Amino acid sequence: MSLLAIGSVAFDALETPYGKTDKIIGGAGTYISLSASYFKIPVNLVAVVGEDFPQEYIQLLENKGINTNGLQIKKGEKSFFWSGRYHNNMNSRDTLVTELNVLATFDPIIPNEYQDCEYLMLGNLTPAVQITVIERLAKRPKLVVMDTMNFWMDIAMDDLKKVLTMVDVLCINDEEARQLSGDYSLRTAAKTIMAMGPKTLIIKKGEHGALLFQEDKLFFCPALVLEEVFDPTGAGDTFVGGFIGYLAKTDDISFENMKRAIVHGSAMASFCVEKFGTERIVNLSDEELTARINEFKDLAGFDI
Repeated sequence: MSLLAIGSVAFDALETPYGKTDKIIGGAGTYISLSASYFKIPVNLVAVVGEDFPQEYIQLLENKGINTNGLQIKKGEKSFFWSGRYHNNMNSRDTLVTELNVLATFDPIIPNEYQDCEYLMLGNLTPAVQITVIERLAKRPKLVVMDTMNFWMDIAMDDLKKVLTMVDVLCINDEEARQLSGDYSLRTAAKTIMAMGPKTLIIKKGEHGALLFQEDKLFFCPALVLEEVFDPTGAGDTFVGGFIGYLAKTDDISFENMKRAIVHGSAMASFCVEKFGTERIVNLSDEELTARINEFKDLAGFDI
């Protein structure tokens, strides 16, 4: 089953207690696509970069089997750039630089060869762009998953509420769930948000795991306790990329299989934080992934 992934492909510059980087490849679309690629499915990427984006980074994506025919390269323009510094607890960060550049006018063009996608992952972009993507597909995918953030809740709530009626699964963190719903209890928040449209809700809690809600059903997947966390950037996107990648591979969107997908997504995210940027998730072996999933299986007491 093919996956269509929409999201930013960008430059990041990162600083954590473990060191700092110059400009490296980043962006939600990058992390989602790389993570999903480990599940041996066709991954079709739609994104935009500037003329300054190195061919070697595009080749990196293609080497993982990611179709980049939907990657627009804007001549004479610059790629999206974000720079941030993480605090010692790694749970909070300061944004130092945000340069939208080509992302400010991103018009998602869906190549004809992508039109038959069965699974759609809407990475964290403006709700208006997410709506446009759905409307430009000739047929509705089997499953539509979206990510968003509190920034869009602050400045584009009307569009956000509209796109929520058009998707099947929403993936956000606990702070965003409370803001979107107006409820403090996450269980109450989940009911409020699912009434807005998505039938399934994933609430990410970082180092404290993830919650999966659907109707009156609930599943909790704990996070793996790692010796060191070098860089949390992209962990949430890697998580949801693994989640939808596993669903597409198995072509089963039942709640029971979504529980397995949460475990696989969590395993992928646990690798992401072990190195800076995408460094760890571009060099995984199948044996490493299987071993990590088994660790989660033992931790969660869940037969996957």
